[in-house]
Amino acid sequence: MAFPEGFIQELKMRNDISEVAAPYVTLRRRGRNMVGLCPFHGEKTPSFNIYTENGSFYCFGCGVGGDVISFIMKIENLDYVDAVKFLAQRAGMAMPENTYDDSMSKLKTRIYEANREAARFFYNTLNLPVGKSGLDYLHGRMLSDRTIRHFGLGYADDDWSSLTNHLKSKGFSESELIAANLAVKRRSGGVYDRFSNRVIFPIIDLRGNVIAFGGRIMTDEKPKYLNTSDTPVFKKSENLFSLNNAKNAGTRTLLLCEGYMDVIAVNQAGFNNAVATLGTSLTSEQAMLMKRYADEVIICYDADEAGQKATSRAIPLLRNAGLLVRVLTVPNGKDPDEYIKSQGADGPAAFAALMEKSGNDIDYRLQKLRADYLLDTADGRVGYLEAAAAVIASIQSPIEQDVYASKLCKEFEIDKNAFSEQLKKLSRKRYREDYRKQQQKIRTELSGRGDRIDKDRAKVPRSSSAEEALIVYLIKNPDSASSIEEQITSDQFQNSLMRRYYEYFLQRIKDGKDPLNSISADFSGDECSKVYRMLSKHASVAQTKKTLAEYIKVIKEESAKLKRDEVENMSGEQLNDYLKKIRDSKK
Repeated sequence: MAFPEGFIQELKMRNDISEVAAPYVTLRRRGRNMVGLCPFHGEKTPSFNIYTENGSFYCFGCGVGGDVISFIMKIENLDYVDAVKFLAQRAGMAMPENTYDDSMSKLKTRIYEANREAARFFYNTLNLPVGKSGLDYLHGRMLSDRTIRHFGLGYADDDWSSLTNHLKSKGFSESELIAANLAVKRRSGGVYDRFSNRVIFPIIDLRGNVIAFGGRIMTDEKPKYLNTSDTPVFKKSENLFSLNNAKNAGTRTLLLCEGYMDVIAVNQAGFNNAVATLGTSLTSEQAMLMKRYADEVIICYDADEAGQKATSRAIPLLRNAGLLVRVLTVPNGKDPDEYIKSQGADGPAAFAALMEKSGNDIDYRLQKLRADYLLDTADGRVGYLEAAAAVIASIQSPIEQDVYASKLCKEFEIDKNAFSEQLKKLSRKRYREDYRKQQQKIRTELSGRGDRIDKDRAKVPRSSSAEEALIVYLIKNPDSASSIEEQITSDQFQNSLMRRYYEYFLQRIKDGKDPLNSISADFSGDECSKVYRMLSKHASVAQTKKTLAEYIKVIKEESAKLKRDEVENMSGEQLNDYLKKIRDSKK
């Protein structure tokens, strides 16, 4: 990566990280820093910190950290070059020409262009004689031509080469079509269409780019729905169908539907705040994405068993993202599309009434529990109340807990003190479990066993700790680089990741560059976060020459040690020399 150092420095200076982050995170000042709920994972206590002094961020909850460039990379799902372009445009800066490798950026642009042309092709095919079966299907589902146009619905015929031939005629190469997952490579050579004999649903991102497609087969063949696989511009676990429409609905409530047709049907009925996942169960990334555009989500899944299971899985993900959750129950086992149609002209009003009546997720879970117990028997009532107590004990708000406890005690005519004791018992149990998990997490972090990128930390913990502290000292005190280099070499580092960091930062300082200026370009997201975690961890540690000397001493001691198998294979003379070396390193 070769953006000019001065350009990146000016880019960061003109994009204050607290101002860039403000549309995504509600921040409040704490001393010199800003804090808020992390936009990258669900949490109830703010652990996302912005350090205005050096233009960085770090979340103590999920361990994500970096500078303003890596923040935009993460929050907008962009690569480094596109994140720089994003910030340059925001600051009104011209991009430097011919100074950086933008091959991935160019490939993404070509994929966007190929997808846009494919969407046009599918839409045009739908309105040709060859697309009659697809158009008949959509009209049979009572979609108007206006709705079809609005969503850009189309049709892939059963030729298996129509789209690829069309896109090749527009100048797209086979490798670009494969990268976009619009085409699949044949074993015998050449390519064929990814979608065939399917009604096509374009998937559009928040900037209006066509990023992928879903296709519904016109026969009884499997799979019924086929979606674009992950590509450089699309990850199904991080996108939602029709969020580009829903974000402009003028409400902070989203309807979470099960599939494309449900979203389109409720949209046609006047509810344009509907979204759906893309052929997979709801993910935590999708829940956090919804949190950016909503305060409340109404789950509107099918009423069948699969839909109810999906609802149960979605509730904790949405709650953990900080969203209020309600569950809409469609009568008679129908899905939203079927229900709206079954009500004729009154469909929109009837669906609005269902939304109005939808209870929150606690009501839903309690109602579901009732079906598992015979409430006309003593054992059934006891079983239900114990299960209900577990649900109520999971509520964080004491006031909300009390409301549900009072309601249940009144309905079943039981002593509220006894029920409250059960809640306290369950809360203490949950507290012990949470405490045990937290302690285990701390032990894992301290040991390094859970570190995905710092594999050597668990093997050489003492050396790793000293090496980490030395690197932080070097970053914060670049004027000490020459002195440090005279006393320690990278060969003496036992931790391979710390060795890479040491060599990288030392070289940048020797070249007269800001140590952290290009870290987002030169390291992976996890490696970048690790550096900012190190900086946050050692923020309160005094940076003195005495502590530096201690770090160097430990590194030298650890580097002088040999592994057990090496010691076992030594001769007597070699062993004496080794022990002398150890004694000398401690002087």
